[in-house]
Amino acid sequence: MTTQQILTGEQLRYLSLLSEKYPTVAAAASEIIRIEALLRLPKGTEHFMSDLHGEHEAFVHILNSASGVIREKIDLLFADTVPARERADLATLIYYPEEKLPELKDRQDDLKAWYSTTLLRLVELCRLVSSKHTRAHVRKCLPESCAHILDELLHAHFEDHDKQLYYNEIIQSIIRYDRADAYIIRLCQLIKRLAVDQLHIVGDLFDRGPRPDRILDQLMEYHNVDIQWGNHDVVWMGAAAGSDICILTVLKTTLSYNNLEMLEPGYGISLRSLDQMAERVYGNSDVTLWRPHGGNYPQGVLPQSSQQDRWEEIARMHKAVTIMMFKVEAQVIARNPDFQMQGRDYLNQINYENGTVLCGGKRYPLRDMDFPTVDPACPSALTDEEVEVLDDLVRGFRQSEKLQRHVRFLYAKGTVYSCCNGNLLYHGAVPMTEEGDFAAETFEGRSYQGKALFDYCDKRARQGYFGPEGSPERQAGQDFLWYLWCGSLSPIFGRSAMTTFERLYIADKATHAEVKNPYYSHINGPHAEETAEKILAEFGLTEESSHIFNGHVPVRTIEGESPVKGGGKLVVIDGGFCRAYHSKTGIAGYTLIYSSRGLTLRTHQPFESTEKAIRDDEDIDSQSERIYTAPQRVLVRDTDEGKREAARIADLERLVWAYQNGVLHEAG
Repeated sequence: MTTQQILTGEQLRYLSLLSEKYPTVAAAASEIIRIEALLRLPKGTEHFMSDLHGEHEAFVHILNSASGVIREKIDLLFADTVPARERADLATLIYYPEEKLPELKDRQDDLKAWYSTTLLRLVELCRLVSSKHTRAHVRKCLPESCAHILDELLHAHFEDHDKQLYYNEIIQSIIRYDRADAYIIRLCQLIKRLAVDQLHIVGDLFDRGPRPDRILDQLMEYHNVDIQWGNHDVVWMGAAAGSDICILTVLKTTLSYNNLEMLEPGYGISLRSLDQMAERVYGNSDVTLWRPHGGNYPQGVLPQSSQQDRWEEIARMHKAVTIMMFKVEAQVIARNPDFQMQGRDYLNQINYENGTVLCGGKRYPLRDMDFPTVDPACPSALTDEEVEVLDDLVRGFRQSEKLQRHVRFLYAKGTVYSCCNGNLLYHGAVPMTEEGDFAAETFEGRSYQGKALFDYCDKRARQGYFGPEGSPERQAGQDFLWYLWCGSLSPIFGRSAMTTFERLYIADKATHAEVKNPYYSHINGPHAEETAEKILAEFGLTEESSHIFNGHVPVRTIEGESPVKGGGKLVVIDGGFCRAYHSKTGIAGYTLIYSSRGLTLRTHQPFESTEKAIRDDEDIDSQSERIYTAPQRVLVRDTDEGKREAARIADLERLVWAYQNGVLHEAG
């Protein structure tokens, strides 16, 4: 067989490029040996979180603690030798080193002895969490300023008496030259870095909770993270792109939850023009329906007058934004017949003479008929003042450097779905019919269902932000981001409708229902496992170990609902992370850990505050449940990374063959 038949021209060009990095047989062979050793290590730990909804303090604590993994490692090493109080101190120190360290130092009678003990414990713990990683990987994670010393300490052999003296001397030198604080902080950071290999956020970073911007700040600094967008994320992505409808939608939610701290100090977006218009237009209106959550104070028990005035101010802005939102919604529905939302343009469905609205084929009386900015002859038209306010808001969102930075990060790290290490991750649902087939939706003259629908949605979501300025494609993409927020067959929403108008204006609660897609009954029904396997197969995942990780719909644990569905093949990890859901779920969220041994579900109780956690060593009360045990330990070679590395071995072996057969020449 000739060389030309064995290697194509494209393969030769690739090998020539590869030879620049591995210029000799020895260099290529050394890399093959390194990769083969890596493939035999246990896979790294993956950490899954969902539906954070701006609860930044609880998020940071769970992130720092790796959902209890770090505390488990501490107990594994020190349960028999270190008192419980000291183990709690050590855990809090690792979670919040810069904040906890001063307090711990103030308690010590012999600071040098405490430094020595703490450094040795941190080194021992760091050695444990680094055991899944190659030495080369650990070195890459070391801070440059103290990499050599930490490398020495982490790879010490303390059973050798002479070596023990040597390493004890290193510790004493660190203390003697006032470097103990720096080394403690670096070791704590390294432990957290090595404890979790990859973080997955299964949607909904925004809305309800106070500071999603701080969550995104943390995620942008995290070493390895991916995000599956939730509907609350895509609507913020559309707002950052400059979409009128998305901006009004996120403002309505922000005002209804009184989260202005996130909007104004957080993203630097001013609501002054909106506030001024709302005061002029709705200053004498009854805005009871628009009071923010928590602002419905009982009659006769009024808060301080300043707080009451602030609630009324927010309520007026909330109403102003809501009316503008309904107007622009009607415009979006009119220009997008593909969305199949005709009839949900409610300002066009109102009889302004008798105060009724057509909803679902039936007329209902309106709870409020105060529409000072609505022209019954053309209900979707914005007034000149509303146009000015909306233009000002669009500028604010588009010019917010922090928001743009966060949204670019969401696009860079995010997708509608992800297949990772044999598992399928998505936020909402795979739209299905009552019969259990994948539901089809037609856009731009083509029908999409299953995986093809997810891929199409991902493409259109990117078009809304990255399409050329002023182009029809960009406008259509932004409208589609809004559809992903609330469309009936949006895989990120998964319900019949977003009944915002009905809940505000119609007293009959039967109209408030947001009917879940049949997907949810199928994953809970008698053929649930078959449904889960069908979905996995649609995305090319047929391994026995494959699972679906889902968010979006809070699991009502308080009512006995289980997060494990689909015959054990699907796990819903939305347990009500947001405080607004705690009373509905009975807990404060689920997280999931996927280690080399299998899947462990963590059930968390409410987190009070970072301050209390640091001061009192108060960890989140959590319970662990192993929901899947791997038949044998999962190794790196079984992961996506392992498959990529195995492919590199094949390329390197081909390079070695090329050197040995004179197709390419070694350097030197």
